[in-house]
Amino acid sequence: MELSVCTTDEDYEQWRAVRIAVLPYERCGSVAEMRAQDSPTRLLLLARRDGAVVGSGLADRSETADAGSLAPRVLPEHRRAGTGTALLRRLAEHLSDLGLPEVRATVDDDGSLAFARRFGFTDVDHEVEQTRPVVDLPPLPDLPPGVSVVLAGERPGLWPDCYERFGREAVSDFAVDTPLEVTPERWATTWLGDPMFLAVHDGDVVACAGLHQDTDEPRRAEHGLTAVRRDWRGRGLARHLKLRTLRWAAQHGIDEVYTWTQDGNAAMRALNEQLGYATSRTSTKVARALPLG
Repeated sequence: MELSVCTTDEDYEQWRAVRIAVLPYERCGSVAEMRAQDSPTRLLLLARRDGAVVGSGLADRSETADAGSLAPRVLPEHRRAGTGTALLRRLAEHLSDLGLPEVRATVDDDGSLAFARRFGFTDVDHEVEQTRPVVDLPPLPDLPPGVSVVLAGERPGLWPDCYERFGREAVSDFAVDTPLEVTPERWATTWLGDPMFLAVHDGDVVACAGLHQDTDEPRRAEHGLTAVRRDWRGRGLARHLKLRTLRWAAQHGIDEVYTWTQDGNAAMRALNEQLGYATSRTSTKVARALPLG
């Protein structure tokens, strides 16, 4: 079995093929999106047996403070042959070399959770996936006085410029066990949906909601960040913007949307349920200290 670093576009496509096979219900970024996220701390691996790709791996500095994240994946028909263990050890070694004291991973099934626990990972958080068909949309509620909605793509600079006043607060309010650390650069790129609807008052962004389209499954899309500034909560902005994304989806041939919400974010989960979303699966966040040993 051979592990190699992804360097060419063909490598990236093979990496994507494993990701899609293992997580067919999750959107996978395009090669261009993956290239845009490349950095000196990011490691993408392919695992081969007898020349055939049987698995992949990802490791990078996490947006969780003082932690790294990793994701070893093996095609179902090639599991229990040591590939997952080899990937895990190589990815964890990379994060240790970055000087990170902790590693985290997300697992979606019992087999992966058992594998993680064998290596000393423990449960630290949970997320819930909620899904909705894009039909029978409720009426769009009125906006509060003085608020307008614009697309981020129509106002270049508005999204990156709102990081200090809006983005930091939105990220800090995530219902997670450890605070997130999102750089302005990642806010301006990874956290920006397409489309991304922005609620604006007196030139300031006070709320947002967006979508990430799935190029491999064009009739599905994942919700991006939905957030409302603290002093604007309770005025219906989250409902209004989320319904805007659903209307956009309907107009662009999307049949189904889904969203992942932290288990502790009861308010957003309740809003989704009110809007017709149903729970489709759960995932577990696991963590342990580095080095792996």
